Amino acid sequence: MTPPLATRIHLVITFALVTCAALGGICFGLLLGGPITAVIVAGAAGLGTWVGSFFARRQIVALFRPESDVARADGYAEGIADGVLVSIATYQAAVFPLTPDGVSEEERQARRTVAYRVSAYDGLPLAVRVSAAEALEAVDQGLDADRAQAAMKALSLTVYAHRGGR
Repeated sequence: MTPPLATRIHLVITFALVTCAALGGICFGLLLGGPITAVIVAGAAGLGTWVGSFFARRQIVALFRPESDVARADGYAEGIADGVLVSIATYQAAVFPLTPDGVSEEERQARRTVAYRVSAYDGLPLAVRVSAAEALEAVDQGLDADRAQAAMKALSLTVYAHRGGR
């Protein structure tokens, strides 16, 4: 089994860096004090370079991953899902205001537009998109605040379930 391309590239670069560090250590050691010092400095420089490269391996290989893996790793989709939850919640607050004249029709339409645009983003997990569509449908009808609240609760649980680190 051959390692992935990113791992092979990293190994070649690591080999080149360790070799250069060891050659530089030999030259510097010869200038400082002789052959014994050159061997010690070359060994320390090569070992230090190898250890640094070993600890940086995961971050370097992550640069070569496909976009979907990177998006999952850095939490971008999680942030968009949280944005969907917030935008639909503000739209719900506009449809069911606490005071009868609390929100103008223009503001309600603006919040609706934002909620729909954020919910249509392609980077969202499918379950979050479906749950957002159900919540938007319940809020759009504007007749039953309890149904809209239940749909929002389902959306918030779906967003929470799709967060990484669980």
